[in-house]
Amino acid sequence: MRISEATKSEGGSVGSMRVGKLDQKFLLTGEDGSPNNYLLNVGLTGSGGWGTPRHRHNFDQIRYVLKGEYPASPHKIMKEGSVAYFPESVHYGPQDRPEGLEMMVIQFGGASGSGFLSTPEREAANKALEAKGTFKDGIFTWIDEKGQKHNMDGSAACFEEATGKKLTFHPPRYDDVVMLDPANYEWLESGQEGVQTKHVASFTERNNRLGFIKISKGATFNTGSRDQIEVLFMSEGSITVDGQTYGPKTGIELLPSDKPADIVANEDVLMISILLPKF
Repeated sequence: MRISEATKSEGGSVGSMRVGKLDQKFLLTGEDGSPNNYLLNVGLTGSGGWGTPRHRHNFDQIRYVLKGEYPASPHKIMKEGSVAYFPESVHYGPQDRPEGLEMMVIQFGGASGSGFLSTPEREAANKALEAKGTFKDGIFTWIDEKGQKHNMDGSAACFEEATGKKLTFHPPRYDDVVMLDPANYEWLESGQEGVQTKHVASFTERNNRLGFIKISKGATFNTGSRDQIEVLFMSEGSITVDGQTYGPKTGIELLPSDKPADIVANEDVLMISILLPKF
């Protein structure tokens, strides 16, 4: 088991397509090179907002709105407390995030097995590319040995520099982003006193699952066993694990090799649970 609090995690700012910035806290990362490598972060949109053009990725994402409303596209607005699945190869945007929006995002390798580049891998690739050309407005530009100018999508250039492979997109399994309102799902008894669960959705043949866990104050949640990587994110409450106390915006990684552990709720707790694709 690994546990990480946003207040004690490393952070960074994401470049903007316009005035403003997106500050992120990086809570947990997976294993480089594994097909379901992942990054769990919490982002807060700063002054001026933050935006991107319409685009797509060769990996999956799940987004959970903690504060405010998130325009995944002009006609798809995620409300506070809602979640959405952003499948690989599916376009979304343009984004126009308002100032003050706070959102949990987990990005991970999708069912196609294309994987996910970690932040260090991307940073190393970007540094290598900056020695060859320039980035502007999301486009990488360079001049080859024959003096010919080339333009390429910056994300694609980064991927190809890091992997040595051409970026390709697997045929999409879904035709759009899948938006979900957990408030409309029923809580079910888990079999553990004071612990309730919601199963919200399952995606693809790799059994990527999304749900919620609620632990009443004073109750103990035993993590049990699993045969897939599970990532928990506590949006509300306080817990104690092995004598250490953690507050809101805490991420927990549970591997199939981890032994069952007790999570004690010091106050009412709400967690989102993500089972990563099984390979």
